[in-house]
Amino acid sequence: MSAGVTIMNFGIKLLSLSWLTGPIFDKELRVSSRRPRNYWLRFAFLTLLTVFVVMVWMAWVQPLRNTRGSYQILRMAEAGKSIILTIVIFQFCATQLLAVIMLSTSISDEIVHRTLGVLMTTPISSLQIVMGKLFSKLLQLILFLALGVPLLALVRVFGGVPWDYIISSFCITLTAVIFVGSLSLFFSVYNRRAYVVILKVFFIVGGLFLLLPSLLTYLILAWFRFNPSPVFMDYVLYIYSLANPYVTFFVETTIMMTPGGGGIGPAFFAYYSWPMNCGIMLVFSALLLGWSVVRVRKVALRQACGEVGGTSARPVKARKTQADGGAELIEHAGTIRRVRGCPIIWKELRCPLLGRRRIGTVISIVLALAALLFTYWFCARTGILDNEEIQIAYVSIFMLMGMLWCAVLSATGITSEKESRSWPLLLATTLSDRRILWGKALGNLRRCLPIWLFLFGHVLLFICLGYIHPLALLHLGMLAGWVTVFLIGTGLYFGSLFKRTTTAVMANFALAALIWGIIPLLLGLLGEITRYYRDLAGAYLDCTNPAVHAIVIMDATTRTRGYLRFDWIEISDCNLWQATVFMGYVALGYMGAGILFAYLARRRLRRNVF
Repeated sequence: MSAGVTIMNFGIKLLSLSWLTGPIFDKELRVSSRRPRNYWLRFAFLTLLTVFVVMVWMAWVQPLRNTRGSYQILRMAEAGKSIILTIVIFQFCATQLLAVIMLSTSISDEIVHRTLGVLMTTPISSLQIVMGKLFSKLLQLILFLALGVPLLALVRVFGGVPWDYIISSFCITLTAVIFVGSLSLFFSVYNRRAYVVILKVFFIVGGLFLLLPSLLTYLILAWFRFNPSPVFMDYVLYIYSLANPYVTFFVETTIMMTPGGGGIGPAFFAYYSWPMNCGIMLVFSALLLGWSVVRVRKVALRQACGEVGGTSARPVKARKTQADGGAELIEHAGTIRRVRGCPIIWKELRCPLLGRRRIGTVISIVLALAALLFTYWFCARTGILDNEEIQIAYVSIFMLMGMLWCAVLSATGITSEKESRSWPLLLATTLSDRRILWGKALGNLRRCLPIWLFLFGHVLLFICLGYIHPLALLHLGMLAGWVTVFLIGTGLYFGSLFKRTTTAVMANFALAALIWGIIPLLLGLLGEITRYYRDLAGAYLDCTNPAVHAIVIMDATTRTRGYLRFDWIEISDCNLWQATVFMGYVALGYMGAGILFAYLARRRLRRNVF
């Protein structure tokens, strides 16, 4: 009898996965359940999806009141396909972004607060620490995905979308979230700052899944003298999809949107590419988690033994000195620097831009520049380097990098002080709120400037080559200026509002997505429904969206177009003076909004300090 009970208890424990996650999982879930923001996020997510579905449905059904039944059924299927596709793409992008942000401090928090060594004195293993942290955050994201399942099931009744696509897109999204979450957790072992982890994950994912396939595609094209057979390229596309969730998602979406699967690729890959991709991504995630377990154990043992260490898995470098007849270990402190001027500005301006691991950062920058030069050489060889579409693509990518960098860094200036528990000490000094905020703003500005060098270096290079008009530098400078000021202002406000870096970064991203993505989408749907405000979405994009401004600037200043004729969506055929005045008004509006957010941050500096 006792043997049967023992076997039954063992089976229950094995199925409950408590041996894998341990009490860390329960602790993280209890903490998450006590945070009101998680419930508000779910409510806002579900409300936004519901509003979007209703507006898309009204936009498609409105013109069908006086049509026949067969045509109505066809249009209903197309409406359902559009709704499901938009929801799936939004979930695919948003959940990965949330996974990177939420897991960026999962291990570094324990290291900074000196609790990781304490955990190693308990029966909790390093495997349970890592898996408990990962699964507790992934559960929150799975809840977000589950919120959209009823809407997907309801809309699918209209037809046009098979269940296979919904299942495959859910699995691809889930495995991609697990991979980027594992990558973020892996880097959190080595880096204390959340923004360092977030930026590293973004650049590595971009390099592995976007840049590397592009380089391999070029080598294949060069091997076949830029004239390969379409069938062979279809095979190459499907081979890419085996280890690339973005290509797999694109292929599955193309098969769903195109009647008969679009005629691309062999049938074997069409049915088995996404399961193989999910399996490969899970294997990569397991390798990252295994290495994270090893490194977490080493760091925890160092802390448990009382060794001085930072937030990294590497030991702190020390040197031996002879003092008072005995040998002791002291940490190299370097020379003493005199503080001049405002202490906050002095401290922010002397923070290393490249971080502590300068060699790795320099190698990454060199590799990025080499890849950029390679793309220049490839475009020059194919004779498309002076094309306006190519220049628009380059500038758009650099603008997106700059906006991403500013949104992340600006939200971490104050929250990093709060997480390191130095914020109350800073507020207890004789420095005024204005000087503290001004120092933080200048520090954020200094950290954001290097990423804009890629944009302005590109523009200067092609101005010298004669492909771009020199006035593009002025207009892009205005655009980058107001984007930076606005994002720094919002970042300072959210940093003063929240205590956690992850929450502040998510709020900054959410505000940018609301202003530059969600509102114009809803205005466009409103125009389709009412038929009276069709131009409202275009006018809003002209006045607010930095991507639209970048495209218009490059379209008007490239050599293959008529010089200095600016055409926005609703504002067309503007000369140089009119375009400059219009962009100046937009810049003043955004910079005023950024200053207003900074003022609100100043008023909140001494609220909720602890």
